[in-house]
Amino acid sequence: MSKQINVALIGNPNTGKTSVFNALTGLNQKVGNYPGITVDKKEGICKMPHGVNAHIIDLPGTYSLNASSLDENVVIELLLNKNDKDFPDVAVVVTDVENLKRNLLLYTQIKDLEIPTLLVINMSDRMAYKGISLNIPYLETQLETKIALISTRKNKGISELKELIANYESLSTKACVNALTIDTDYFTKLQNAFPEQLLYKLWLVITQDVNFGKTERNTIDAVSNFKTKSNADLKRLQQKETIKRYQFINNVLKKGQTIDLANAKDLRIKLDRILTHRVWGYVIFFVILLLMFQAVYDWATYPADLIDVGFSNLAEWVKTTLPAGAFTNLLAEGVIAGIGGIMVFIPPIAFLFLFIAILEETGYMSRVVFLMDRIMRRFGLSGKSVVPLISGNACAIPAVMAARNIESWKERLITILVTPFTTCSARLPVYVIIIALVIPEGTFLGLSYQALTLMALYALGFLTAVFAAYILNKILKIKSKSYFVVEMPGYKMPLLKNVALTVLEKTKTFVFEAGKIILAISIILWFLASYGLGEEFNNAEAIVTEAHPNLSEDDLNDLIAEHKLEHSYIGIIGKTIEPVIKPLGYDWKIGIGLVTSFAAREVFVGTLATIYSIGSANDIEDEDEAMSTIKNRMAVETHSDGTKVFTLASGISLLLFYAFAMQCMSTLAIVKRETNSWKWPTLQLVFMSGFAYIVALIAFQVLK
Repeated sequence: MSKQINVALIGNPNTGKTSVFNALTGLNQKVGNYPGITVDKKEGICKMPHGVNAHIIDLPGTYSLNASSLDENVVIELLLNKNDKDFPDVAVVVTDVENLKRNLLLYTQIKDLEIPTLLVINMSDRMAYKGISLNIPYLETQLETKIALISTRKNKGISELKELIANYESLSTKACVNALTIDTDYFTKLQNAFPEQLLYKLWLVITQDVNFGKTERNTIDAVSNFKTKSNADLKRLQQKETIKRYQFINNVLKKGQTIDLANAKDLRIKLDRILTHRVWGYVIFFVILLLMFQAVYDWATYPADLIDVGFSNLAEWVKTTLPAGAFTNLLAEGVIAGIGGIMVFIPPIAFLFLFIAILEETGYMSRVVFLMDRIMRRFGLSGKSVVPLISGNACAIPAVMAARNIESWKERLITILVTPFTTCSARLPVYVIIIALVIPEGTFLGLSYQALTLMALYALGFLTAVFAAYILNKILKIKSKSYFVVEMPGYKMPLLKNVALTVLEKTKTFVFEAGKIILAISIILWFLASYGLGEEFNNAEAIVTEAHPNLSEDDLNDLIAEHKLEHSYIGIIGKTIEPVIKPLGYDWKIGIGLVTSFAAREVFVGTLATIYSIGSANDIEDEDEAMSTIKNRMAVETHSDGTKVFTLASGISLLLFYAFAMQCMSTLAIVKRETNSWKWPTLQLVFMSGFAYIVALIAFQVLK
């Protein structure tokens, strides 16, 4: 009979903890949130030797158990609550061979909680390169544990790690540092007041503002013969604890670790001088972005076209194969057209995530954060604000949540409010389709006009966010002070498995989360577009035939379908809002897309795919085959006077509207949750929507 155990992966940021998690779990993993809080929870299953099944939890990166952020609170709460269903049977602390001294601080703290703790020293393939040698038997003796020396890059030591995890019961739970040595008098009183409790756990309960199940701080305060110290005294004791731990670590590493600096071949300093240079750093970053967007367009074109044509052919096959009727129309014009409208953008989105994952894996993204701090400070932000702003290129929701690591409330609030200006991946489908329609093909210095336009939209979103932050910094009268600290990890070649899993996970989340919304909305839209009230809808065939008696059957059918669509439920909605959006160059069909896309930006394309697919089964003859894709159907769309709907003026107007408008209702919900008030998301919605309307109006009126 197999045995189930909980394994907690813990470590400092940039130690390769996620690589270890991926090496153990592979595709057997899922991502969610911890109950009640917006912190990622990654967990997976791994089969261990001796019939052991391990439930592995990848905890957020933390430097120590002295929590300073919501992420670190999650780690402490789990380690101190034995009643939690995820409480670990064994803690696996992942360290980086190049930063072993710093990483061991966290290890000694976890060890002192008397949890079976296994030490993993990662990136062993860099030891020779860095001139590092380790005396593993000595380290195991002094640290009272077993050590797994691994390299996820070379896939070495993973089997040994699994064996050690399976045999976790043989690990010592002896503490590394006796808490009594921190302050003998104080800790003796604490121990006497609670003789049945673990001393170091009591100390963490007193010093940390988190929940610990049955052991609460007010329980300690209620004991008559014990009184907690002031915050200043507690801080002093925390500093003393840190010193004691580093003294222990230094003594261990004197014999356990040798570093021959003469043989260390380190290019890091030289690269940092270039990549974080006051001038060349920005130039290199700009060039990398240009190449990234060029590649997104060039590489994604072929698979995107195949998907587009494939879904169009599938919809047509369904219409011609299945019996004619409402169900067939729903399947072809609602479900397939709507899903096809988003699936076509998987390639550009996947490539965007690919480049972001590579930048993070190589360690370059930390340099970008450091580099941008010089600019951010001038606008009332810090380098930490760059992380949410860059994350916003993927999705505004996790980007807003990422702002919780900013200690200053003013900087955090401003970051939350301006992050939706950055171009999220949900906008990418809108940008790609509109740019393809209105921006001509051609190149400038080897870069296509379309790629340059996409790059300009991303830059515009970022610059608008920074400018909005500057204004908010002047307007908001909130006094706060913070300091910027960022860790510069070593440069390394991206691990293919990590990059692939990141792209797969992000793309899968995008498709399935968006797909649920799009499928539901596509079905609703199909119903609203296929049915209506009144004589204009019910007698559409007779009305159109009488008005155009000499048209061919195909042209007549197209006009009938268009007439019914205009007088359907959705047509009535579109016509109602058309006067408001007409000055921007939009017709009632685009207006419907604007409304539905508030559920999610990518729904705009799915909406138009659904609307334009109604009655479009007639255009599949040889000369009309180009009409079978959504892009080409949009390209020939005209107003009642025969002029094209999608022109340079209306296209630029639409691009600018989506660049500045509030992204979606999910973003508003998360802003409310992070600020604990409806005041800020309401102001966000009103200001961003108003600003987007005005800019789009000016752009259309100037360019038309």
